[in-house]
Amino acid sequence: MTTILDICTLDELPPGGKRLVEWEDLEIGVFNCAGEIFAIEDRCSHDDGTLADGELDEAACTVECPRHGSLFDLRTGKPLTLPAYVPVETFPVLVEDGLIKLEVD
Repeated sequence: MTTILDICTLDELPPGGKRLVEWEDLEIGVFNCAGEIFAIEDRCSHDDGTLADGELDEAACTVECPRHGSLFDLRTGKPLTLPAYVPVETFPVLVEDGLIKLEVD
């Protein structure tokens, strides 16, 4: 069953902003990449490090794992560089009436 989580307003997550959301046993990184909102599992598939602490590249829509430097595509969750090679989960994001919402199962 799908659950919709209210995250924050768009004003609270400006371009370049990021936020960590916890739901049940998941940690999810929510990123504003040049005005587009993306949500991915906050776990590097290489060593379980947090991605929300990594550097966001708005031009490429990627986040860099701060531990070993793997780049992850925020649109797909796929790693673009080693050492990570397994994708992380992505989550659908809705923006309704200026409120960012996240779909989780």
